Amino acid sequence: MRIVQGADEGRRTLLRRQPLGETTLPDAIRRKNAALFGADLPVEQQVRRILDDVRREGDAAVARYTAAFTGRELARFEVPRAEVEASYQHVAAPLVAALREAAERIRAYHERQREHSSRSFSEGGIGMQVRAIERVGMYVPTSPGAVYPSSVLMTAIPARVAGVSELVMMTPAGGDGAVAPLKLVAADIARVDRVFAAGGAEGIGALAYGTQTVPRVDKIVGPGNIFVTVAKREVFGSVGIDALYGPSETIVIADDSANAMLAAADLLAQAEHDELATPILLTPSAAVAEAVGVEVERQLRLLERGEVARTSFAARGGAVVVASVEEAVALASEYAPEHLCLLVRDAAAVAKTVRNAGGIFVGDDAPESLGDYTAGPSHVMPTAGAARYASPLGVHDFLKVTSVVAVDAATLRRAGPAAAAIARAEGFTAHARSIELRLDGGERDGGAAK
Repeated sequence: MRIVQGADEGRRTLLRRQPLGETTLPDAIRRKNAALFGADLPVEQQVRRILDDVRREGDAAVARYTAAFTGRELARFEVPRAEVEASYQHVAAPLVAALREAAERIRAYHERQREHSSRSFSEGGIGMQVRAIERVGMYVPTSPGAVYPSSVLMTAIPARVAGVSELVMMTPAGGDGAVAPLKLVAADIARVDRVFAAGGAEGIGALAYGTQTVPRVDKIVGPGNIFVTVAKREVFGSVGIDALYGPSETIVIADDSANAMLAAADLLAQAEHDELATPILLTPSAAVAEAVGVEVERQLRLLERGEVARTSFAARGGAVVVASVEEAVALASEYAPEHLCLLVRDAAAVAKTVRNAGGIFVGDDAPESLGDYTAGPSHVMPTAGAARYASPLGVHDFLKVTSVVAVDAATLRRAGPAAAAIARAEGFTAHARSIELRLDGGERDGGAAK
């Protein structure tokens, strides 16, 4: 494991972020896409072409790009309800029970969150009306060897708690051309209304614009690969989006009281996500950094996805030796990681000093992996530094506020003159007159308003 000395060197190396869209695609994908588009185009240009085609051609474009990228010809995109119901036959009962338990914990947390979310109110004729978004499209990724039923629960349940009327899931089919039964079971438990088997930018385009079979949604939520992320950015405005998610990232802060084995396990839990993941240790102890490095190497040999984790460590992982826990917290807050794990003395007190993080995992008994599955909060969290201004996916992402103005004549008399004065100063005399006519009882302009 790479170890660098000092906060400044950490900023220059391990903690330096790569802008969205500058991800280097594997050569095999670049060659395939160049053959499809006739040139080795940047990701943004590829995505725009796909979206334009989906907007014009609908299902035909989705089918064409699905076949081009996956080699599979899909006769239909929507997964029949009967197939969803039959999926339970292919998933072991204990795993179904585990998904149900996770769903209940996620639902309970978000019901509490709903209690504290914006509520409708009206005072003195001024207020707001809070309603759930009517139709939401949720994207659930698939990657080699990973199905992500947890992401189905973590995305769909907050939407249901918020009161979304219709929930549509878009997810790539597996290598056999079908959506994994485990993912369908999770969708049923989370009460997803419809499931469509398509992925990438074409799947996002179908949700954003609608096709002959896919309904147009009001908002798209959920993480995905670079093509999904860029597509979400491109369609924003036509529909709402929750956020732009990048690869998984975790910072572990460990002092000399930390268990090196646990610190390494927490880093590896994120490194195994994909080869672009970022696992970083911040510690004031060079000895801890060395010990964690030894543990990382030992544990890598025990993992099914060890090569993926090894690649992510080699590219973006490592340790930064800093002056103190306080400096580690300041550096982590500056980086604003998706996950921040605190393996330090008095971790609860240290947690209160963190300014920016998607989620804080406090102490040895609160591993980030628990948050991925059964702790309760959604594991769909801000990445790429967005924790400086954004929050984990939650009930609030599925609510919208409508301002309501229903003042009486007395309030109009009090507030109207200032409004009219400002309107005239801005050159908007029609704005001013619409107020002044009411204040004058419709007698201005020779009573023309009567």
